[in-house]
Amino acid sequence: MDLKEILSKVDHTLLAQTATWDQIRQILDDAIRYQTASACIPASYVKQAKEYVAESLKICTVIGFPNGYSTTAVKCFEAADAVANGADEIDMVINIGWLKDKRYDDILNEINAIKDSCSGRLLKVIVETCLLTEEEKIKMCEIVSASKADYIKTSTGFSTGGATKEDVALFAAHVTGDTKIKAAGGIASLEDAQDFLDLGASRLGTSRVVKIVKSEGAFRPPVDSNVY
Repeated sequence: MDLKEILSKVDHTLLAQTATWDQIRQILDDAIRYQTASACIPASYVKQAKEYVAESLKICTVIGFPNGYSTTAVKCFEAADAVANGADEIDMVINIGWLKDKRYDDILNEINAIKDSCSGRLLKVIVETCLLTEEEKIKMCEIVSASKADYIKTSTGFSTGGATKEDVALFAAHVTGDTKIKAAGGIASLEDAQDFLDLGASRLGTSRVVKIVKSEGAFRPPVDSNVY
């Protein structure tokens, strides 16, 4: 897979609590310049970001983030509000306590309710693999595959660990239908990115890939790129 194709799978991400508009704008500029799949940013910046990039870039945001224990009604409001502000993709966090309690129907119903609130936008379901047993990871593959969601996603990047190659391989072995996989958190090199894609991920949540490409000067965007 060439570098351009790897970049096309990246959700270029900045979700730090301290993120300022200047930093978000740099993420947007770089995402456009390097033609990433999207920029993943806090919900409070979605409207401003969408006005800034227009149709040049897809905007992704997160809801129920990072802990996942907001009520379903709150998560649905967050999703609908993000869409109203211009979000193209939504990454939600499951209620991990519900999974531990084996409240599988509640998790499925919540995912579907949030998807309905997304008005046709992509929905990615963050399961926070570092907090789960193998049995729970497999169960979430089953639940997300049975839901209306588009992706299962490994991690928020805010807990005790990020994506692992073992988890992505496990997901690839257990998701069914059209369910895709997003690996996020701890993708530290182009080699990591390639490995995750080879194992079955379709998206990568990371800020490091673009930073590496910028620092190495390894990719020249097209001359007519719409760079702000």
